Amino acid sequence: MRNPVMPASGTYDRFVEPDEVPAGRLGAVVTKSVTLRPQAGNPPIRVAETSSGMLNAIGIPSVGLDAFLSDVLPRYREVGTVVIVSVQAYSAEECAEMVGRLGEEPGVDAIELNLSCPNLTHGVVIAQSAELSGELVSAARRSCRLPIIAKLSPNVTSVVEIARAVEEGGADALCLINTLKGMAIDVETRQALLGNVSGGLSGPAIKPVALCMVWECYEEVNLPIIGAGGVSTVQDAIEFLLAGARAVQVGTATFREPRALKRVIEGLREYLEKEEIEDVNELVGWCHGERYVVGS
Repeated sequence: MRNPVMPASGTYDRFVEPDEVPAGRLGAVVTKSVTLRPQAGNPPIRVAETSSGMLNAIGIPSVGLDAFLSDVLPRYREVGTVVIVSVQAYSAEECAEMVGRLGEEPGVDAIELNLSCPNLTHGVVIAQSAELSGELVSAARRSCRLPIIAKLSPNVTSVVEIARAVEEGGADALCLINTLKGMAIDVETRQALLGNVSGGLSGPAIKPVALCMVWECYEEVNLPIIGAGGVSTVQDAIEFLLAGARAVQVGTATFREPRALKRVIEGLREYLEKEEIEDVNELVGWCHGERYVVGS
C-alpha cells in the first residue's frame, strides 16, 4: 500500500467518485460486500442522521458472486491500487466457496470477511460468536492463500475473545470496528425511522469505542489492525495509528465531505514531514510505550 488510508466497505464507489479522489491515490479500495447469491437488501428508509453520526440499515444489497466476477471485478482491476474484496457469507461452506473462487481471480489482493454487519434481516451476526468467527476464518484460510482480514463487531462483551478466535483460525489482519447497533424514532409518526427498525451507527459518535477496541486488541493479539469507526480527519487517523492500527478506513465522513479521504492522506503526509518522521509505521502503537520498527 502506498499509504495507510482506504475507504470503508460500501462507502466509496470508484466509478462515480469525483476526479479529486481518484482510486489510484488511495492505499487500497474496499468493495461493497458481495454475497454468494443476489439479494436486494433492506426496505427503505435505509439511512438516518443522528447526533454526531449516522444510522444505516442498507442490508447488503448484492449482485451475487457470479455477476461480481463477470461485471464488477474487471473494472476494479484498472484502479491502480490494492483491491480488497469484502465478502459476506452466511456459513462456513459459503465462505469457503466464495473465497476459493475469489482467490483464483487476478486483481484481488486481499479478502475482508464481513463477519459483523448488524442490520441483516436473516441469520446471525457471526462476529458475536468466537466459535462461528473462527470457523468462517478457518474455512476461508483453507480455500485461498490471499491475505484474510476479519472485520469484527463492537456489539460483543469481549472483542479480544473474538479477535483471538480469528487469529487462531488463520486471519492475517483485523478490521476494527463495524457499526454499533442502534435505532431512531420519528416522534411525528411514532414509528421507527428505519425500515429495518434498527441499523448500524457510524461516524464520530463511535470513534472512542473503536479507538478503545483497537487499543485492546493491539495489546492482546498479534495481528495487524485496520482501524475504522469515526475517522473524519487526519487527527482521527493519527489517533488510531498511535493506538495500534497499521491503517485506517474512512467511511461516514465521505457522505458529508467526498474529499475526506484525500484530506486525510494529505494531512498525514504533512504531519510526518512536520514531525520529521520518515516512516508512518513509526507511529503505530506509540501510546503503548513502544514503536513499531520496520523489519522487526
